[in-house]
Amino acid sequence: MTFRTMLALATTIALAAPALAQDAVQGDTAAIEHFALDNGLEVVVIPDHRAPIVTHMVWYKVGSADEAPGKSGIAHFFEHLMFKGTAKHPGGELDRVVYELGGTGNAFTSYDYTAYYQIVPPEALATMMDFEADRMRGLILSEDVIGAERDVVLEERRMRIEGSPQALLGEETSATLFQNHPYRIPTIGWMHEMEQLNRADAVAFYDQYYAPNNAILVVAGDVDPADVRTLAEASYGLVPRGPTLPPRIRPSEPEHNTARTVTLSDPRVGIASFSRSWVVPSYRSAEPGEAEALDLLSEILGGGMRSRFYQQIVVKSGIGSNAGAGYNGGSYDASQFAIYGAPQSGKTLADVETAVDAQVALLIKDGVTPEELDAAKARFVRSLIFARDAQEGLANLYGSVLATGGTIEDIDAWPDRIRAVTPEQVQAVAAKYLDPSIAVTSYLLPSPTGAQ
Repeated sequence: MTFRTMLALATTIALAAPALAQDAVQGDTAAIEHFALDNGLEVVVIPDHRAPIVTHMVWYKVGSADEAPGKSGIAHFFEHLMFKGTAKHPGGELDRVVYELGGTGNAFTSYDYTAYYQIVPPEALATMMDFEADRMRGLILSEDVIGAERDVVLEERRMRIEGSPQALLGEETSATLFQNHPYRIPTIGWMHEMEQLNRADAVAFYDQYYAPNNAILVVAGDVDPADVRTLAEASYGLVPRGPTLPPRIRPSEPEHNTARTVTLSDPRVGIASFSRSWVVPSYRSAEPGEAEALDLLSEILGGGMRSRFYQQIVVKSGIGSNAGAGYNGGSYDASQFAIYGAPQSGKTLADVETAVDAQVALLIKDGVTPEELDAAKARFVRSLIFARDAQEGLANLYGSVLATGGTIEDIDAWPDRIRAVTPEQVQAVAAKYLDPSIAVTSYLLPSPTGAQ
């Protein structure tokens, strides 16, 4: 599965300025261990003794945006191949062992990283490390394995993308929004390129990217950091380093000078909707304070039932059935900011689009009040508190931030950076980035005839 949603959640968790939970956050952070093995594997240990459970994750700093031209989908394809066998562990054995332990496990691929995880009892941690360390360099990739699994990912694309008008439009929107950067290419890959992926592609990808010096081990749960270090050295520490990888320098975006429109009409669509998207900086690429302000701008405009969009467009005017905004600041390179909406019965798509635009223009003109900004920060606080109940959420947070170029210190500093955002900064990023003359507007419409 892809990971954009989880990345956004992780960033939201990290950026929530927790006045209420600050002491707990600082206390937990102080207990976190962060070190590297001799072969380059980065290790993060997050003690959490509330329950006898441990989340064991391995993050590889490679995603679909790192794929070679013409090889789209290889990162996600390889995620599937990692569940095939090694000389030591036949295919399917890891899933069977996790199931018998009563645990769960899976993997996901994003533009910027690929991760594998198991949630198991602490006494099974050594076994999970043995499995992951073994398949880090020991995978057996036969022609039979490649062909069968390629059919699986092709079918997955048919189901998840071709079978969903929303997914098809999202794919076309990204391909239009990003004109040069590989974020324009779907993580699952283009169908015609996926069909050509072969054993040579898989072996080359594996040899280049799957190695301890391109990976991060995150262990969160009922563990002692010293024990985790001992176990990691006895398993992952035996895996040899891979090749030294060059810096992740990807094609950059040219200046955007045009408004673009993407329209999809499909008989499977019941209610028309629209979205408007812009390329904006991520936390890694933004000027100081801009990413934090973009996060709070998203929250104020369309972050939930207390947002301007919901209160003004859904509740008070009754124009929209829904309206919202989103910002994913966790990307390695540039990111995107989007607003969206759909009309209520008796209203048109143009009505809701005009209403959403009016709210954006109003914020750019008059800004936000200190009280409104404080309320947005408070909603982030609640998100953090709720998210911290999920142990794997902490593992996801540290793994995703480190895999996209961030540091432990960045995570520690985020609450203070959010607290420092001013109303003027929120107004400034809205005026700077939400320019309708360079946006991509996407329309998802019912078929004009309703024909299948």
